[in-house]
Amino acid sequence: MKKLLASAFALTLTVSAANSADLYQPQPEPYQDAPEVTVQEATGWYLRGDVGYSFKKSRGTEFYQGTGTPGVALAEFGRSDLRDAFTLGGGVGYQINSYLRTDVTLDYMFNSKFRGSTSGGGAGGGACAVACTSTDLASMHAYSLMANAYVDLGTYGYFTPYVGGGIGGTYVKWSNLRNTSCADSGAGCDPEVTHGGEKSWRFTYALMAGASIDVTCNVKADVGYRFRHVTGGDMFGFASGGGPGKDKGFYSHEARVGARYIFGGCDTPPAYEPPPQQIVYK
Repeated sequence: MKKLLASAFALTLTVSAANSADLYQPQPEPYQDAPEVTVQEATGWYLRGDVGYSFKKSRGTEFYQGTGTPGVALAEFGRSDLRDAFTLGGGVGYQINSYLRTDVTLDYMFNSKFRGSTSGGGAGGGACAVACTSTDLASMHAYSLMANAYVDLGTYGYFTPYVGGGIGGTYVKWSNLRNTSCADSGAGCDPEVTHGGEKSWRFTYALMAGASIDVTCNVKADVGYRFRHVTGGDMFGFASGGGPGKDKGFYSHEARVGARYIFGGCDTPPAYEPPPQQIVYK
């Protein structure tokens, strides 16, 4: 009987120990994903740079024709062509939000050659005693200082189309104008006359459209089109019975490519912190 009781007591202790062991089941640590790194919308100051090509159209040129004094009779060039040229620019701006940004830009327009001509003389009057045609050659370069605003039309993948407009001034500097008049009959040409070139600031407005392309979180490429209207101003002075002259301004259709660097465009991801360890009571 004693042996039976001892055996039963030993069996009870064994089962109790086994059950106690089953009571503690450490929970597996939950799987922690790495923190997601997100780049938030870039706002703030930016620098920009652009290169482009300007297709120009002159709005015409007029001048005074006299006999020793300026300002006698107003005449107009029958031909007034302005050649195309490259442009180079830069600026500083501010990205206000995901839809609106502004900047101030300074652009340089490389030399554009001008070629004009007039016809007249003889019984019809004009610069020549006989019917003649003149050839007038010059060139101009310009600086434009503009204040601009843009509306971004939403981001589609890496692309953000936009439209914009700007106002400002353009400093136009003309070279000397060289005038040569030749008789239509082939009888010869008058000596070349040089008119001093003029320079002046002109009011300018611009319209833009294009798309920004995300390169990195703080660098955006920019491909676009810009239309500029530069108003008229002084072109050349008086010499040998002709002048002064004024150009009526010109239109500039520009294809441009550039980039913008946004300060603070990249957010720093938060440091990874391991989850707290659970306290286990044994």
